[in-house]
Order: sequence, then structure tokens, then C-alpha cells
Amino acid sequence: MKKGGRWQKGDYDYQQWGKWKDHGPSDWEKPSCRLFLRFLFVFGLVALLILGGMAVLAMFFTRVSGGSENIAPLVWIASCGLALALPILAITIATRAYRSIATPLADVMAAADAVAEGDLTVRVAEEGRDNQFTKLARSFNRMTAELQRSDQLRRNLTADVAHELRTPLHIIQGNLEGVLDGVYEPTDEHIEATVEETRMLARLVDDLHILSQAEAGQLSLFIEEVDVPELLADVETSFSGQAGSVGIDLAVSYEEDPAGLIVSGDVDRLDQVLSNLVANALRYTPRGGQVTLQAGRDDGNVRIIVSDTGEGITAEELPFIFNRFWRGDESRTHVDGAGAGLGLAIAKQLVEAHGGTIDVSSTPDTGTRFTISLPAI
Repeated sequence: MKKGGRWQKGDYDYQQWGKWKDHGPSDWEKPSCRLFLRFLFVFGLVALLILGGMAVLAMFFTRVSGGSENIAPLVWIASCGLALALPILAITIATRAYRSIATPLADVMAAADAVAEGDLTVRVAEEGRDNQFTKLARSFNRMTAELQRSDQLRRNLTADVAHELRTPLHIIQGNLEGVLDGVYEPTDEHIEATVEETRMLARLVDDLHILSQAEAGQLSLFIEEVDVPELLADVETSFSGQAGSVGIDLAVSYEEDPAGLIVSGDVDRLDQVLSNLVANALRYTPRGGQVTLQAGRDDGNVRIIVSDTGEGITAEELPFIFNRFWRGDESRTHVDGAGAGLGLAIAKQLVEAHGGTIDVSSTPDTGTRFTISLPAI
């Protein structure tokens, strides 16, 4: 930390901190010292110019007074007083300007150098009045905090992708090596198991591609008028057989007359969102439960609700369900039906790409409710 409390280490541990810390406070103070010397030079130059002007005025008044014994001494005394007062005033102003302008700027410059070296934990102290420099420090801190969060997400994503790819790759490798070594017969069963793992890998790659495009705002959407009741009917038809096979009632209802429930969007992407939500609801709803698709209007928007009477989500897990690779129960695997944990993250990005919002509420052992709000036409 820099002397005087101007520097603050972030609240998060970061491995690059030690590298910057080893440079010592003197490295941090160099930009501040250079700015101070510049300020002192400028104000000193101004003081010298003022002194020169006062000397010229003193000579002028002395000559105008005709060298009067009464006026000349007063002029020279005043000039000498100004000669002493102006440098002191210049130093005082330079010091105050240094503290209020140069020091905050030097702190931001040094912090920017630290960020350039890879330390995203540095923060600039937001001290003093709420002026432009305080706002600059606040904006810089928000920027570094966002960079740190993005960097952590990138690291997590890399680790999660490696984890998700490792299992199917090991299964594929094990099956193929087993066939080559004669441990397994190349039966349809083993070949189908290997092919299923390759399909899972292809889905994972496709999901990551869609998610990255949506987050970058580069996802292509075929925008047209979408009739919401037709959309819900298609989703119900797609999942009615699966719901019936596991003893779950899948129903569609409307809060009002469904006529006129129309939104502008990509029907295939919206179908993907609802299909993901319904698939999750069926997966975590026990036999005899119910999954409901509901639609209505709300303040100029069309609201679509997907609710279930399943096991629900705890309050601790709820804030993370739209994160990549999130699964409430880490013991769930692809074998027992759980996906890679990208479905809800993709659903959120697709809804937001349509200018809408998606929210969730849940009570453990009672059920979960997803609410999608899209601008109505």
C-alpha cells in the first residue's frame, strides 16, 4: 500500500499482487513527484513574471513621481514585500493544486500501470470532495472491478469447459481403446454409446458458440411476428409425450383472451428458450406433478410463465442458476439426465437479445417459476 492511504489492495486475492508490491512505494510516487515538479515550475514561472511586472511598475511609478522622497520608498517597500509574498503564494497554490489535482492523477496513472502489468486488484482511494477527480477514481475502480470479474469468469469458463470436455472424451477414448485391445466387441451397444458421447460434445460446442455470440451481441435473429399461443402449443406438442411417459401433467393456460398475444422475435430461438425451461421442469418434477405454461399481458409486455411443482431451488443457489455450467446438485451427471449447465445461461441471453427479461422464483419442495417478459406488438 502506498503511504498516506492513497492506494488500496482489492478485496479479492490475486496472484499478481506480489509482483507489483515488490516494486516498492518509490515506484508509485514517481509519477506524483514529476507532476509536482511540473506544477512548481509553472507557478514559479508565473511568479517570476509577476515579479518582473511589479518591478516595471515600481520603476514607472518612481519616474512618474519624479523621484519624490515620499513616494519612491513606499513603491520600493511594496515591491520588496511582493517579491517575498508572491513566491510564498505560488508555492502555496502549487501545493494545494498538487494535492487536489496532481496526486489523484498520479494515483490513477500508477494504478493504470499496475493494471497494465496484470494486477487487477488495485483501487484508487475515493477521497476528498465529490469532484471530477473523485468521479474519475470511482470510474477507474468500477472499471478494474469489472475487469477483475471478467477475468475470473474467463478463468472459471476455461476450467468448466475443460471439466465438461474431459468426461466424454475419456469415455470415447476408453471405448475405442477397448475395442482396439479386444476388451470390447465392436457391438452396436458400444458403438452407440460412443456416438452418444460425440453428440453430447457437439451439443456442448454448439451451446458455447450460441452463448458466446449472444453475449457479444453478434447472434443473428430472424425477426418476425410471433403468435405466442401458437408458440406455446408447439412446445406443448413437443413435450406432451415425454411428460405423459413420466406421469407429469403438462398444461397450457392464459390469463386472458389469448388473441392478440403477439411479440416480435425469432420463433426458433424463443422455442429454444421455452423448450429448455420445460425440459428442466420435467427433469426435476416428480411423478404426479404438474408443469404449466401460462401467458398474458403486463404493462404493454407479453408475459410467459413456466412453472412446476418440482423439488425447487434453495435461496442460496437461486442467484447462480443463470451462470454457465451451473447445476444445483453437483452429483448429477449427464448419465442421469442433467445437461452441461448451459441451458439457462443461453435462455437468459436469448431473451435479453429480444429486448426482454427473465426472472425466477422458487421454493424448495414446492416448485419453481420462470417469468419471461417480452415487448408486445
